[in-house]
Amino acid sequence: MITKPAHNPGIETTTSRISIRWLRIIPVALVMYTIAFIDRTNISLALPRIGRDLHLDPQQAGTVAGIFFWGYLALQIPGGHLAKHWSAKKFIGILLVAWAIFAVGCGLARTYHELLLMRLLLGVAESGVYPATLILLSHWFSRSERARANALWLLCLPGALIVSAPVSGWMLDHWSWRVMLVVEGSLPFLWLAIWLLFIQDHPRDASWLPEDERGPLVETLRQESSALEASERVPYLRALLRPQVFLLAAVYFSFVSGQMGLLFWLPSAMGTFKRLSSLSTGILYTFPFIVGAISLLLVSRHSDKVHERRFHAAGAMLFGGSCILLAVAAIPHSLPIAFAFIALSGVGAYGPMGAFWAIPTETLPPAIVGSAMGFVNAIGNLGAYFAPLIVGYLNKQTGNFLAGFTYLGAITLVGAALTALLKTAPKHPET
Repeated sequence: MITKPAHNPGIETTTSRISIRWLRIIPVALVMYTIAFIDRTNISLALPRIGRDLHLDPQQAGTVAGIFFWGYLALQIPGGHLAKHWSAKKFIGILLVAWAIFAVGCGLARTYHELLLMRLLLGVAESGVYPATLILLSHWFSRSERARANALWLLCLPGALIVSAPVSGWMLDHWSWRVMLVVEGSLPFLWLAIWLLFIQDHPRDASWLPEDERGPLVETLRQESSALEASERVPYLRALLRPQVFLLAAVYFSFVSGQMGLLFWLPSAMGTFKRLSSLSTGILYTFPFIVGAISLLLVSRHSDKVHERRFHAAGAMLFGGSCILLAVAAIPHSLPIAFAFIALSGVGAYGPMGAFWAIPTETLPPAIVGSAMGFVNAIGNLGAYFAPLIVGYLNKQTGNFLAGFTYLGAITLVGAALTALLKTAPKHPET
């Protein structure tokens, strides 16, 4: 039976002011992964021009967008394990250098196959960052804070697009897709020094954290970890291969399929309805992600407030998937109404993430949680390969994006249904 962490007045005292943890750990991690997400997704705005320069058909363009996620399988499980049992700080520092090299390489590629290779290697270099950062946050924020901490960090996903899409569009209009990829691919080199200077792996290592906060926080985190360890003692492999882990992976596969399919193909879909400059497309492209950022904060905050994860995540996916299907239905009648539904679908694309990623750290034993989260992220992100490919194939077969976007809406609804089956931790008193 899982025991409840003891009440710690020291933690409560620090919540009356903004803790330096939130001002130091979250922003540095947020900017780090914002750069990663920019280097992963900036190709979506450039795909029409890359397609013309390298003579790609829609299916090849979808492969260029999606092959990243085969490389993204490589270090997911090892990355989560190393972050938990070695050092998230050092591991991510190494990956910052590696992904910068391959991101710049994408901009220097001269053929379709060179671009595929660079995108694949970029996926390998980024593959351990996501689970390692989630583990890092679980070392710094207790259960009662974790959905909010995850959400504030995960603002990097819509935030990367909100910030970078207009800038990337401007660079495309004034220079070329090669310049855009090389400039944005160089950013990790600049952030490496800040990452190494500001990040520590555990609160006990942070001399900058006030002692009246560090002591109670370390004790709360120790009790929460001990409660999960005491609740279930089974062999490592058996613990990793439990049904909950596979169900989490299936949910995340469905969710990421809808999220990343929309992300990669929305600029191309917008270009088929009206001729817009790259800057205008970049600005309009940000609308679903602005909605997504707001919903990510609101859903996660409410999830922490009422100590509920499952139906917060499922409800956001249900709303988002329904909006995509409504957009498809509205396209023959009104493009502005269709785009309004696409903008609202950002709730499903980002709203579930804070609550969803709190579930593994609250339900799985600490010994395997890093590896399990890596496995979930690896399998889930295969959806980011298959979704752009499927949408590209359906576009090639039908000559429009209606069938492809119908698939994105439907797979998001599947994710909502599967989320309702997840086991979550029992409610606990606020600490």
